[in-house]
Amino acid sequence: MADSAFFCTLSHEGVLAVRGPDASKFLQGQLTCNLNYLNDTTASLGARCTPKGRMLSSFRILTDGDGYLLAMAGELLESQLTELQKYAVFSKSKLGDESARWVRFGLSGADAVLAELGLELPPQADHVARGNDLIAIRLADGRAELWAPASTAAPLHARLAAHLPQAPLNSWLLAQVRAGIGQVVGATRELFIPQMLNLQALGGVSFKKGCYTGQEIVARMQYLGKLKRRLYRLSLGAGELPAPATELFSPVHRSGVGEVVLAAHAEHRIELLAVLQEDAVSDGRIQLGTEEGPALSLLELPYTLDSNREIQR
Repeated sequence: MADSAFFCTLSHEGVLAVRGPDASKFLQGQLTCNLNYLNDTTASLGARCTPKGRMLSSFRILTDGDGYLLAMAGELLESQLTELQKYAVFSKSKLGDESARWVRFGLSGADAVLAELGLELPPQADHVARGNDLIAIRLADGRAELWAPASTAAPLHARLAAHLPQAPLNSWLLAQVRAGIGQVVGATRELFIPQMLNLQALGGVSFKKGCYTGQEIVARMQYLGKLKRRLYRLSLGAGELPAPATELFSPVHRSGVGEVVLAAHAEHRIELLAVLQEDAVSDGRIQLGTEEGPALSLLELPYTLDSNREIQR
């Protein structure tokens, strides 16, 4: 169903809000993305890192009133809120968990439904349409997110169900895997730098915005370093979904060569994103869990990496 029209509830994520006169200045020093690019019609992917450039969270961010909303893995929200509040005391910013304020739906093949709701969403990635208290965000592969006040959840769900089949969350996650968009969850917190998830290729890292926590490491890797591990898309036979952070092995290296980032069931198989050592990918023999585990096959990603283009943001 990932390639067909459907809708589902995005129950796996929460919404962190940062509001107030200093919200932009505060977040600009915390996040990899450039908030100067954001407005009522533009959203972005992004990440928050440790001083060593390791990702504490990844998210989609958009403006809302006097601040910003960040949609991230629900299990990370409490820790991110606690950590950010330590720094927010020095600025006129107010942070909060606004997950209960919003209902969020994932939509595939639903532009006609959005238009009926009064939302003319452009086809370009990261564009935003607003109207009638609703927010729609275009994703890179053509899907869309629909945000609405929680009080409208029941009638909005009914309107979507009148036009689209409802799918399980797995269908949305499978589409995300096929779009090559990784995500940090609790088990993978602090495992990756942004380039390992190809975040710089997806507009989630700015190399012109100036300083933010972890910026020195991230920039050095882009300009001077040779990244030895990055995101790949793979498949394996049907079975139990491998959890994020599950190790991948190579019989040549006889040791771990990567970790699962995100996995979803596809028809008769599993598709997943994983961060892998490039030399293990070149060899082509990759096993799940142990050196004798199930074999994985490489699949293509829908985008290419271009460091010259990436540093223009």
